[in-house]
Amino acid sequence: MLLNQHLNFTGTPSCQTHKCQELSVNFCILGKPENTALPQLARRPFSYKSDDRPTDNQLHYKNVAIFFLEKDMRPGTTMSFQFPINSNTATFLPRERAQSIPFSSNKLPEIFNHFSVKPTSVEAKTIKQTIEECEAPGIKGEEIYCATSLESMVDFSTSKLRTRNVQAISTEVLEKGATMSMHKHTTMPGLKKLAGDKVVVCHKQNYPYAVFYCHVIKPTAAYVLPLKGDDGVKVKAVAICHLDTSEWNPKHLAFQIIKVKPGTIPICHFLPTNHIVWVPNHKSA
Repeated sequence: MLLNQHLNFTGTPSCQTHKCQELSVNFCILGKPENTALPQLARRPFSYKSDDRPTDNQLHYKNVAIFFLEKDMRPGTTMSFQFPINSNTATFLPRERAQSIPFSSNKLPEIFNHFSVKPTSVEAKTIKQTIEECEAPGIKGEEIYCATSLESMVDFSTSKLRTRNVQAISTEVLEKGATMSMHKHTTMPGLKKLAGDKVVVCHKQNYPYAVFYCHVIKPTAAYVLPLKGDDGVKVKAVAICHLDTSEWNPKHLAFQIIKVKPGTIPICHFLPTNHIVWVPNHKSA
């Protein structure tokens, strides 16, 4: 099967075609080379095993819809959040080139040297944290893989979905004007559930070249939800709902925000514009 899917990132993309065994992927990416400056990376809110307590900065967002409930996707619901301009514009390397660069915590000196990064710098800490999070085990039943090339991300996703006929979908800001400002967004009619209860979600990491933290947690539901901001900007948002949170760390930020306990109710979150969900490409339920 062939997949010709343009992923919807913000900005002006350049398209590259990658051959992945029998799968041809037409993939649009933003055009900055490796050695992109890296900001300091906070702990990812989509890591469900972390023993870290929510930071004061994270708890500041209790009134922001980082996490929400399935009922909040009904038309007319208003939630506060932001779909900022994508600042992480690192691009994929070809698989052969990515495989030639070490990606392991026991190879950090080589990695720092390759990217001309000082070991005591913020960039070095960001690289180290990204690799450590990729190497950390997931929760029970979670399968994790950090893709350092588009080819490896496609291979992982198609192997877990057990089909090469797949869709790659991301949140799309339909109009120019997305900013770092917080806005109230109202859910509009047109909620669409994507096929199946097994999806592969890939979160873009801060790294000198494109690295995606991909994971599979069953059961999970994926939706595309139309939103309209109070600034008039329309968004086609991808929402992921985790139907069983019983294995999540009880200290996770989601439980602090929604005020529920693990395993009691499905928890949902939107995907940022540069993250991707992979689903089987057949008629949705």
